[in-house]
Amino acid sequence: LTAYNSRGHTLGVIGLGNIEYQIAPKTYKALGMHIAYHDPFRKSPEQEAAIEATHYAKLEDMLAIADCVVIAAPGAGGKKILGRDEIAKMKKGSRLVNIARGSLVDEEAVADAMDSGHLFAVGLDVFEDEPRPNPRLQKMRNATLTCHTAGGALDTSIGFERLAMENVMAVLEGKEPLTPVNKHLFQ
Repeated sequence: LTAYNSRGHTLGVIGLGNIEYQIAPKTYKALGMHIAYHDPFRKSPEQEAAIEATHYAKLEDMLAIADCVVIAAPGAGGKKILGRDEIAKMKKGSRLVNIARGSLVDEEAVADAMDSGHLFAVGLDVFEDEPRPNPRLQKMRNATLTCHTAGGALDTSIGFERLAMENVMAVLEGKEPLTPVNKHLFQ
C-alpha cells in the first residue's frame, strides 16, 4: 500500500458531536488536515472558527472534496447514511472510516468501491452484521477491521461509570444532565 502525508488533505466528518468536536482540532493541528463537516445541527460561527471547520449543508458536496470521510453520527433509525449512491459521490481514491454504527454504511457497496479502486482504504470498528465483519472486506489488504470498545482501559470504564452517576445525580437534583444524547428534550 502507498501512504500519503495527510497534511493539506481534507477530513470530512459526518456528525460533529461532542467527541468529534474534541478530535477535529487535534486532527487540524497535529496532522495539518482541513476539517469539513456535515451535520444537521450546525455549530456556531465561533465554534467553527475555533477548529477551523467548514460546514457543508449537503452531504454529497462534502463527500466530493474529502480525502478521508469519518462517520461519527448517531444511528439514523435504520437508514444508511452511506449507500451505493453516496459512496459513488465520494472523491476517487479517498478513505472511509466508520466509528459510529455499522448499520449506517452499505458494506457491500464499500467492498465494490474498494474492488474498483474508487475507495483507497476503509477502517471499520463497527459492522453492518455485528459482530461479524464483512467477509469480502476481511480479505482486503487495505481494510482495517477492529472491535468497537470505546477504550478498554480500566480507567476508561471507571470514568464512564463516574460520568453516568454524575448525570443521574444532576437529573435527580433537577439540573440538566452533563452529557445528554437527547438535549432537545430538555429545552
